[in-house]
Amino acid sequence: MTVKVVENSQEREDAFSVRKIVFVDEQHVPLEEEIDSFEDEATHFVMYQENSPVGAGRFRVVDGYGKVERICVLKGARKTGAGKAVMKGIEEYAREHGIHKLKLNAQTQAIPFYEGLGYKIVSEEFLDAGIPHKTMIKEK
Repeated sequence: MTVKVVENSQEREDAFSVRKIVFVDEQHVPLEEEIDSFEDEATHFVMYQENSPVGAGRFRVVDGYGKVERICVLKGARKTGAGKAVMKGIEEYAREHGIHKLKLNAQTQAIPFYEGLGYKIVSEEFLDAGIPHKTMIKEK
């Protein structure tokens, strides 16, 4: 498995294809909410396994935090360490760019995953795209 910063239109489309499968097809998030106005300002990440895209995520700087967003892994690659690898790639990118405070909005079912990576809950539950979330932060 290889996680890389998206550098061209094919890699960007690969990242978007994973996001569409996970969020739009599986979780029924409307496409216009999933692909939003922040795509062009974000740094995108894609994970490949045997040259096929299996994971994705994006990163932005918002209010002094590195904001980790749209973390997803295709069904067949879940429970293999793929999600941790995507997060590690994003966290390394943040560190290389001098960003040591990270923030994300975790789906409540994914909170144990993020807690295992050192994130702490800092909000009450809220709905995003009809899915329960909580905000989490990590300072390194």
